[in-house]
Amino acid sequence: MDIRQEIEALRQELLKHNRAYYDKDAPVISDFEYDAMLRKLEDLESAHPEYYDPQSPTNRVGGNASKQFEPVRHQVPLESLVDVFSREELEAFLQRVEGSVGAGKAFGVEPKVDGLSVAVEYRNGILWQGATRGDGAVGEDVTENIKTIRNLPHKLTNAPERLIVRGEVYMSKAVFEELNLEREIRGEQLLANPRNAAAGSMRQLDSKITASRKLDIVIFNIQTASEMPWHTHSETLQALRDMGFNVIPDVPCTGIEECWQQIQSFGDNRESFPYDIDGAVIKLDDLSLRAELGSTAKAPRWAAAYKYPPEKKESRVVDIVVQVGRTGVLTPKAVVEPVRLAGTTVTNATLHNQDFIDNLDVRIGDTVLVQKAGEIIPEVLSVNKAKRPEGTVPFKLPDTCPECGAKVVRDGDGAAMRCTGAECPAQLLRSITHFASRGAMDIEGLGISVCQSLINAGLIHSAAELYYLQAQDVQQLERMGKKSAENLISAIEGSKENSLEKLLSAFGIRQVGQKAAKTLATTLGSMDEIMAASLEELTAIPDIGPITAGFLRSWLDDPQSQHQIELLKNAGVNMVCLTQAKDNRFLGKTIVLTGSLQTLTRDEATAIIESFGGKASGSVSKKTSFVVAGEKAGSKLKKAQDLGIEVLTEEQFIELTK
Repeated sequence: MDIRQEIEALRQELLKHNRAYYDKDAPVISDFEYDAMLRKLEDLESAHPEYYDPQSPTNRVGGNASKQFEPVRHQVPLESLVDVFSREELEAFLQRVEGSVGAGKAFGVEPKVDGLSVAVEYRNGILWQGATRGDGAVGEDVTENIKTIRNLPHKLTNAPERLIVRGEVYMSKAVFEELNLEREIRGEQLLANPRNAAAGSMRQLDSKITASRKLDIVIFNIQTASEMPWHTHSETLQALRDMGFNVIPDVPCTGIEECWQQIQSFGDNRESFPYDIDGAVIKLDDLSLRAELGSTAKAPRWAAAYKYPPEKKESRVVDIVVQVGRTGVLTPKAVVEPVRLAGTTVTNATLHNQDFIDNLDVRIGDTVLVQKAGEIIPEVLSVNKAKRPEGTVPFKLPDTCPECGAKVVRDGDGAAMRCTGAECPAQLLRSITHFASRGAMDIEGLGISVCQSLINAGLIHSAAELYYLQAQDVQQLERMGKKSAENLISAIEGSKENSLEKLLSAFGIRQVGQKAAKTLATTLGSMDEIMAASLEELTAIPDIGPITAGFLRSWLDDPQSQHQIELLKNAGVNMVCLTQAKDNRFLGKTIVLTGSLQTLTRDEATAIIESFGGKASGSVSKKTSFVVAGEKAGSKLKKAQDLGIEVLTEEQFIELTK
């Protein structure tokens, strides 16, 4: 992956996590991981300004405003903050500020509340509108929900004619634990943390639900006011207190030592706050100097957020359980005595894999150091062997899957232990979704939600059972109906005629993707021949190495796999290759497609190359036979020209295939 590709991949990954965190209130990675990813992107973009993109996550704030609510354009943008992660980075920030406005200036240090940022507007002292941050420029109108917040005044005293304040909506730790206890009793999914609970509550369409969540708010800034008689931030906070707001604690500091000591004090006493905090905010106090410094595209130059490192505490391992994921990976998990970390009560911690367990020598009964800094899944860092009780034994992952009993094998390219069962119930949703996907059996209408519905209804227990479904059974599913059910059954029936390579790809065998499946199908011709091939015979096939051959042979030898193949045969699914090469005019040739083709799609051109015995490659090298260049061909065309490789137009390529 080149630098530009790496930058773009990071951008796409961060945008995905932005949507999960800000728009869906359901993050899938920790703040610590997200911050590290964002910092890496910032460093790459700084080193390569030629790849600047105004839409990059480094230039954007938050998420997007939901269409469920009316949009609100913020009169003053709700900016983000520059993050610092060490004393050295904090000192560099202070030096940059003081280098611009002079040394010895006053700063304020505040706890950074982990909640949902909102702007609240008052007119003539009366609460008029509340809005979420959204993307910083446009948020969501959540006025009715804002009004349910317990400690937010609806009427102010001694307020300017028009006032917009910014605050953080939060769910207190006590309310969060109470809410999760109720959900557990009702058998509902537990909420991940107070921040997500608060954000989800604020986005309820029914304000009665929001009211039942007992939210609170802490105000930390005046965005704008019709009258601004104040000269410092600390003066504005006192004015907000006088108006009746619950205001963020603010400690005046000067210089690195005072700022650092206050940051550490907040961190050491974070349990004393009613809300979760994930850091401390350092702000220049003088408002006129703030205006002089201004902001970047997404953050003020006069403020920074120090992020606390992951929090760690000791606990005792009560048990070690093994879970099987949707990809078949076995993940060991330590069940620990409850311990509160980063605002939540932790009872489980990941142990990753067998290598991790062996390296730390984690055993049931051990006292371990657990780390969590907002992570969804905490982890075990180390074992205190001085506290190890007598009689403990090393822990080993099972040789067979705890879900289906199939053989467990170690990945050839990693530490993961994986179930090989073709009928493993833990992998069922993923297996069937992959089986039906475009690159596999290409069954139209069989997406993940339909697959889940079929599984939940008990209609299928493996991919092969798709071919035994009846329309009258399927139409009983929610949001299905008679016509949709008939269309689905028709699509399933039609997939029986697919060539063998699509079926091989659909099985999801390790390292047997579309290209390897095509090679196997065209070389051996039928499923029976593939099943009869020895490990040595499979390894001898071009582009099928010993690792791929080993995965394939192991899968074919498993009774669950053989049962699946038998069910598919009995259902009439094609088991032979229907795409043998027309002739061998491209045999032994490696051909690269680049740019935008006008007459053919990329898939059609690839199919033509393979139909004449050639190989379509995604990268140019000395082994490339020729390159087919469409419009706007880029680096691949240049590399081919530099290497002296023949370049054909799309028209010339089509002439070759007539």
